[in-house]
Amino acid sequence: MSFKFYLFLIVAFILLALVAVSSGGASISLGDIAKFFTFGELDETKELILTQMRLPRLVLGILIGALLATSGVVVQSVFLNPLADPYIIGIASAATFGAVAAYLLKLPDFYYGVFAFFSAAILSVLIFKLSKKGKSIATLLIIGIAFSSFLGAFTSFATYLIGEDSFKIVAWMMGYVGSANWEKIAYISVPLVLSMAYFYFKRFELNVILSGDEEAQSLGVDVEKMKKRLLIVSSLAVAFSVAFTGMIGFVGLIIPHTLRMILKTSSNIVLIPISAFAGGFFLLTCDTIGKSVLSPTEVPIGVVTAFFGAPFFLFLAIRSSRSI
Repeated sequence: MSFKFYLFLIVAFILLALVAVSSGGASISLGDIAKFFTFGELDETKELILTQMRLPRLVLGILIGALLATSGVVVQSVFLNPLADPYIIGIASAATFGAVAAYLLKLPDFYYGVFAFFSAAILSVLIFKLSKKGKSIATLLIIGIAFSSFLGAFTSFATYLIGEDSFKIVAWMMGYVGSANWEKIAYISVPLVLSMAYFYFKRFELNVILSGDEEAQSLGVDVEKMKKRLLIVSSLAVAFSVAFTGMIGFVGLIIPHTLRMILKTSSNIVLIPISAFAGGFFLLTCDTIGKSVLSPTEVPIGVVTAFFGAPFFLFLAIRSSRSI
């Protein structure tokens, strides 16, 4: 890819960020944004909206998009399955269950991510063991649907027990980045740095397992141990995403596949860093659409991603069934 292509992506990202920061209920113009970044004189209320609402929301959306997209790349590589996605195979449902459990126990915000991580990690390893008995696409999807339904029932019951505050949980489960603050961003940054560092460190092994378990084993890779570790690290990324922004589906499905089609490569060395960038761009786009399309009413970001993701999933499922 040429320098011009990267320059185009950076410019497009900056323009989208400006649109995202300026859109919303309160009127913030591009001139106000320019004044803020050039330390010009700006109305105190607008400055407060920018520093405590718009900018944290912008950063959180980018980070969540990066986490979900890269975890999607890794999960698809681990299962060697084009339809594997943390949202579809049930890992996100397990994370939701853990986060709701932490809420019921009235624990601090950070523990939402911790509980979500343990739930997601346990389920991801369990799904991996079960999927080995039947390596077809259908088997993995059935396992994911079964676990999602099972955990969803417990989550719904827990929401019922919460009572008057259940509306907050329902809104959160639909995917919402409007509650962003700098503290949440600090929490999210930890799994982002850890997971991206681990995926980069294991980038060559990730490419080797694309050739199949037997070939990877012959090259000295302990396939089962490595796949379990990759799933646990992916669970860390998904868990903290779900804990602080709820169920935002299909990002880990749309971004990796779109990039594979555009770049015409399956190399994880290329896909992982670019997926992080593209995931942030995609989620920021969806959040901007959600804020704007029915303004001043906001459409939850999970609804917007599902609007794009469900038809895309159907397209991939039909294409995969034809290739069998």
